[in-house]
Amino acid sequence: MGSVHLQQVAHQYGGQIVLSDVTCEVRTGEIAGLVGPNGAGKTTLLRIITGAIVPETGRVSRSRGLRIGYLAQEPVFDAARTLRDEVASAFDHVHTLEKELHDTADAIADAKNDEERQGLMRAYDRLHAHIDAAGGYRQTERIGEVLGGLGFSAVELDLPIGVLSGGQKSRAALAKLLLCDDDLLLLDEPTNHLDIDAVRFLERFLANHPGGALIVSHDRYLLDRVTTRIIEIDRTKVRSFTGNYSRYSETRDRERLTHERQRDKDADFIRKERSFIAQHMAGQRTREAQGRRKRLERRLAAGEFVLEAPRAAVALQMAFDDVDRLDGTLIRADGLSKGFGGAPLFDDLRLNINAGDFLGITGPNGTGKTTLLRILGGELPADGGECFFHTRARIGYFAQEVTAPQDQQTVLDTVLREHAGIGEQRCRDLLARFGFRGDSVFKTRVQLSGGEHSRLRLLMLLLDAPNVLLLDEPTNHLDITAREALEGALTDYPGTVVAVSHDRYFLDRLVDQLLVLRPGRHEFHSGNYTSYIAASEAEKAAAKEARDVATRSIEPSKQSAPAPSARATAAYDRLSIEEIEEMISRSESRIAEMNERFGDATVYRNSEALNELHAALDAERETLRVLEAAWEERAELQ
Repeated sequence: MGSVHLQQVAHQYGGQIVLSDVTCEVRTGEIAGLVGPNGAGKTTLLRIITGAIVPETGRVSRSRGLRIGYLAQEPVFDAARTLRDEVASAFDHVHTLEKELHDTADAIADAKNDEERQGLMRAYDRLHAHIDAAGGYRQTERIGEVLGGLGFSAVELDLPIGVLSGGQKSRAALAKLLLCDDDLLLLDEPTNHLDIDAVRFLERFLANHPGGALIVSHDRYLLDRVTTRIIEIDRTKVRSFTGNYSRYSETRDRERLTHERQRDKDADFIRKERSFIAQHMAGQRTREAQGRRKRLERRLAAGEFVLEAPRAAVALQMAFDDVDRLDGTLIRADGLSKGFGGAPLFDDLRLNINAGDFLGITGPNGTGKTTLLRILGGELPADGGECFFHTRARIGYFAQEVTAPQDQQTVLDTVLREHAGIGEQRCRDLLARFGFRGDSVFKTRVQLSGGEHSRLRLLMLLLDAPNVLLLDEPTNHLDITAREALEGALTDYPGTVVAVSHDRYFLDRLVDQLLVLRPGRHEFHSGNYTSYIAASEAEKAAAKEARDVATRSIEPSKQSAPAPSARATAAYDRLSIEEIEEMISRSESRIAEMNERFGDATVYRNSEALNELHAALDAERETLRVLEAAWEERAELQ
């Protein structure tokens, strides 16, 4: 097991201390999360581990031969290379071995005697084993798996890196790193540009990764699923907590409560002691007062009292006040459809959103989530269908991507310009609740970070007092502290919320209904994200079991397909007739989609792809047959 050990490491920038007296170990046998406020020094610590930064003091020791892979937030590429070539360069060491293998094969053919030939054959076998161990004979398959898992389409593989977006470049860098098979992966915000399916792929990859990883992320769901230890950076110090993020959060909250109680107790004791000393210093009990003063000073110097505020206390107190509460249906959408360039995003989509509902919208990138939200917000017309709104609905829209203003207006002036009636003191109080304290209210908008800009926009939204919130990726750019504050505010929000999000922790904590958009289809789920995944996995397991049973029951001749067996249909006994009907509808959609793919040149010109499509279509038809039989059995019982 390899490791990196830091001993009393300290580092600073421009006189500002970022890390001090850091002692910790990162091991290849575990996946750890690295958390802390923005600017706490997380990226600096990663770069110290890689050796890119030499700390000003302290020592960093790395196990001999340890291979460290680092995913930076801003990757650098050769812009002229294609995506495929750039990612394939992860196997450059394998390509070197392959050349040695070919050279050795040529040398075997030219060997002058048996002894030389036998030695070369042993070398050939060793090279062959090294290539196999490095995954060289599966490199094409592995490249396809990783690029597909991270959301790249086949047409993107031959694009030059230079024409890719920033998000695509980040995903390309992640793909290359995952294929390198390094012992220790250092991942700096790996999920920033991943959709919900790609994050699940990353989770599965990390679960099967034989080495270790240290992950900087605001994705609490990811940290819960894959980490066994959390390393916290706060106020230049580092502490380690056993367990995943939720366990760390519980431990941290418990420690804060204990700290606060002890601080209050110690403050009360110190106040009483000082009062006694002041009262009796010149009286009959002077000697006692002098003794108590010496003891108090000695204890204060020794650090026996808790005097500071709790570490990393939640600094934000977001809240949506003065909201006009409504009853009944606030938004109804009938048969919405929308597409671009002839390609439909969604069709015949129906929504009924009532007062107090919290609808989450999620799914892969490019399926129309933001488009749907813009239609609901009146910013974009639908191709078909209609939207109806409650007459007293006040809609507040939080866009995902907004170009940051380039003017010199301060944060304070920005709020007062739109809401002059609240007064400067009230404005400062509100800004403090959203993390703008002291001189930070005089920052110009062009100076704001992505997280600060998002917090300012949320405050402006709050002041409009909407009773319907349409939120497009509201947790983007926010650190964990800000995300928790926003979630707390939305938990107490009396209005109605429709939120597009890839943040599964956010979806789990808040939503009571989920709309999942996928290419060419959509589905609703009553519950949060975790219950949706559980239902989906149960459906897949039932479908697989039904297919397996049905396949075993089919006669080898296949001249006439037998009726599905009772065991095959029994796999759906736990589902309601409505759920089976929904599964039948989705199966029919999948069959229609597969039939269309037979006309795709990339399929009918590829015999292997054509055979796979035929097999998938046969399996899906069998699933549909079993579902229909299960529906008939259930209908007879009603």
